[in-house]
Amino acid sequence: METIFLKREPPFGWIYLNRPDKLNAINEKMIEELGEAIKQLENDNEVKVLIVTGTGKAFCAGADISHFKTLNPEGAWLFAKKGRELMDKIENTRKPVIAMINGYALGGGLEIAMACDIRVASEEAQMGLPEITLGIYPGFGGTQRLPRLVGKGRALLMMFTGDRITAKDAEKFGLVEVVVSKEALEEETRKIATKIASQSHVAISEIKLLVNKGLDSSLDSGLNMESLGWGLAFTTEDAKRRIDDFLNKRKS
Repeated sequence: METIFLKREPPFGWIYLNRPDKLNAINEKMIEELGEAIKQLENDNEVKVLIVTGTGKAFCAGADISHFKTLNPEGAWLFAKKGRELMDKIENTRKPVIAMINGYALGGGLEIAMACDIRVASEEAQMGLPEITLGIYPGFGGTQRLPRLVGKGRALLMMFTGDRITAKDAEKFGLVEVVVSKEALEEETRKIATKIASQSHVAISEIKLLVNKGLDSSLDSGLNMESLGWGLAFTTEDAKRRIDDFLNKRKS
């Protein structure tokens, strides 16, 4: 792959955005290759947790703006459509996905991070959706995912001004879950990923599905989905073993 590289480290699958000379800016090739990487790791039974990060000093600084000069309205729509479909693929994979935000996460880069399930950031990271400064707006899901994470007012303020925010502020607003020093970033990410990978992968995938679908449904519909799934969870071999281990005081 030209724009990313994969590292299999079961139970982890690492995806590195790899255009450091361009601050890992997104082009059509990266969209294609990132989608292929998600597909490969989703089908790898030894990989339980996916981790997305960037090489160099950026997670991802957004779309490659030099590409914009070649876009007509139809081309721009198709580019946004491909980007949106990639974000949906990241969000809907049944395996948990952690964004390890090592630096700038701007525009489409922040949209990638928001499509992930958990965000762990270096305290040096900066985040924002600066598209308004180009006379456009986020096109890879930012107008929809950001309000769901930080609330309508905060999301509008960020998108109306295009201002960047610090990792600490992002944590305060609910945009990221964990902020640590640059030196501790990988260690903390590994610690979280290890804990998740040790849990039932069937239950993890069901939790992810229920939360994502529930947020787009009424509370009553979400609760009904939860009850139905909860009953089926007891039929899995993993649940039977873990319950038996608990009752017999064995470590799962």
